[in-house]
Amino acid sequence: MMYLASGKERCVVLGLYIVENNTTVRATALRFGISKSTVHKDVTQSLKNINRSLYLDVKSVLEKNKEERHLRGGEATKKKYLVRK
Repeated sequence: MMYLASGKERCVVLGLYIVENNTTVRATALRFGISKSTVHKDVTQSLKNINRSLYLDVKSVLEKNKEERHLRGGEATKKKYLVRK
């Protein structure tokens, strides 16, 4: 867990982390010890006004994650039932 101050600095750090690690909002929130809603709001609303190019990069990662989420959910269910056997 990592402490981040609020404001402009936080949304840039979160955005960079998402782009560099190609990670989800949930994983980013867990890494930094903040809520998913805070991460999402920072990288979709605040970042848009602070760093437009980073915002566009983050947006493309989040869109890719959204397209793949049904696959991740299926994988998690598969693992869950394999462990039960």
